[in-house]
This record gives sequence, structure tokens and C-alpha cells, in this order.
Amino acid sequence: MKCAIGQDSHAFSFTDKQKKLVLGGVEIKKAPPLQGNSDADVILHALTNAVSGITGSNILGKPADKMCREENIKDSSVFLQQALSALNKKYSITHVSVAVEAKQPVLASYIDKIKKNLGRLLGISPDCVGLTASSGEGLTAFGKGLGIQAFCIITVNEVETAF
Repeated sequence: MKCAIGQDSHAFSFTDKQKKLVLGGVEIKKAPPLQGNSDADVILHALTNAVSGITGSNILGKPADKMCREENIKDSSVFLQQALSALNKKYSITHVSVAVEAKQPVLASYIDKIKKNLGRLLGISPDCVGLTASSGEGLTAFGKGLGIQAFCIITVNEVETAF
């Protein structure tokens, strides 16, 4: 068994009226979008970074920036699938836990939908996905409503191979 942690954060774009806020692959209504080359989905980015922590193959940064720029890929689930392609050859995911810090939006009504989508993307039951959200009590820029931060821990088991 192995585990790894991933983190990501983005500031809100209070002026971009075309972009939507997406968290865990789910559109969040009545909230400003996040700044970034892609959809800036901090949950999927943190998850992608956690997967990269297992495989050692970094997707976010230069590879993802290149996909955004040259292939016009904005959907962060594509980055996650890229990371999973290296993981699924050797490991199976047993559990994922995500913690979000943001003053806004309030995520309580979205948690089940995000967990279901993360389970679908990862090929695991939504019961194997934990998701919590906190306002941060106003102690950080995220708790003050300037953006969103996410942490993710992923647990995997080595896939048994037949000899």
C-alpha cells in the first residue's frame, strides 16, 4: 500500500464573466471562476498531483500548460486521466480524501455530486471518496474569500500480476 498527498490553489477571477467555477468536475453555480490556463479545478488538480506523487510522473505544470496552449485542453479531467494512465498500470486506488478551504462558495449542497463524479473518474465507489470543506475561519486568503485551496490524499494498492 502507498499513499500520496496533492495540493492546489487558485485565486478567483472576479472579472471573467465567460468562465465557470468547476470543482471536482462539477459546475458550481453563483460563484466566481478561478484564474488559470485551464478550468482551474483545484480539486482535480490536487488529485492529479496526488496521483503524480505515487507515479513520479508530473502532469501539471509544463505538460498541462502545453496541452492548454497547443491543444486547447481546458478540462482538468483530461490531466487527471493522463496521470491515471501511469498509475493504473501498477496500482489500484482504494480511497481518496479531499479537503477544501474556501470562504465561498458554500459546498454542502454539492458534496455528494462531487464525490459521485470523483468516483466515476477514478473507477471507485463514491463511498471510497471523502470530501470536506472548511471556511478556514478567515485566517488565510482562501478563508477571506480570495480563492480556493484543496488538499488530496490518495491511497493505492499494488496490482497483483500473474506470473
